[in-house]
Amino acid sequence: MGVALIGFLGERPESFRCGWRNGTADSADTEEGTMIGKVYLVGAGPGDPELLTVRAARILGEAEVVLHDGLVSREVVQLAVHAQVIDAGKRCGNNKRVTQEQINAMLVEHARRGRIVVRLKGGDPLIFGRAGEEIAALQAAGIAYEIVPGVTTASCAAAAAGISLTYRRGASSLVFLPGHGGQGKSGNDWPDLNPKGADAPDVTVAVYMPGTDYAALRDRLLAAGMAPSTPCLLVSGVGTDASLSHRTTLAELPSAPDLPAPKILLAGEVVRAVPMTRHHVSQPDIEAEELDVLHNEQWLEQEFDVLVEKA
Repeated sequence: MGVALIGFLGERPESFRCGWRNGTADSADTEEGTMIGKVYLVGAGPGDPELLTVRAARILGEAEVVLHDGLVSREVVQLAVHAQVIDAGKRCGNNKRVTQEQINAMLVEHARRGRIVVRLKGGDPLIFGRAGEEIAALQAAGIAYEIVPGVTTASCAAAAAGISLTYRRGASSLVFLPGHGGQGKSGNDWPDLNPKGADAPDVTVAVYMPGTDYAALRDRLLAAGMAPSTPCLLVSGVGTDASLSHRTTLAELPSAPDLPAPKILLAGEVVRAVPMTRHHVSQPDIEAEELDVLHNEQWLEQEFDVLVEKA
């Protein structure tokens, strides 16, 4: 459906395109007269191809090389019908298959060969996606690039739950936090989420990659000023048919079920509108064990050629 629409629209005028670019042309001439390609940092959204922007889908259809994260759905990757597809997914722990330095090197090398390169990231590329490191590498190498935003997981999770992330009477601010610390970061570096000391902080918090230690996550949010009675919503597999959710409170978060990754936690008064249901499933006829199998197949099975190059 999305591809047919793209074909109908054709090339959009430059002035109407969405996204940031650091060059005025799709490729540039070197001093030797050879063509230098271009890198697109594209947001794949939460998984459903229909949530891609029209521009993102068109660029995927034109791409010659696609380096995608492990959280990008197969349905989205399959839109790159003409591209060499590289699984550049990094795994937590010590079994990371591709390092960030190798990804940076591949982006630069493929662009130097004159190719249209897409760095495809789950959600929005600028939110906890390490886009800053890739941008720095491209700038240092003199490679033209463009950023194409995507639907971030917090927005999709809220939409699926039927709530607004902000609300004039109870959530005038919105904070995105990573569940794991970056290199050199401590576990207690979150900002004060309740500077006024209110019983119900006027904020909605979205914790990306919340992990499995819900007790530690509760303690961090409490230390940052959130109230024990704060409504919380855990959502797994956002934007997929295998989506699961669990509504609880911050005090009871440690007893929540360990929903499969990828997942997100929404915390704040806006979540109070979500019914207190456990393991809400978008497809009621699928049992929990079958959902786990479907989830693993959807996120981990790869049917494309894998290319791993050293930096």
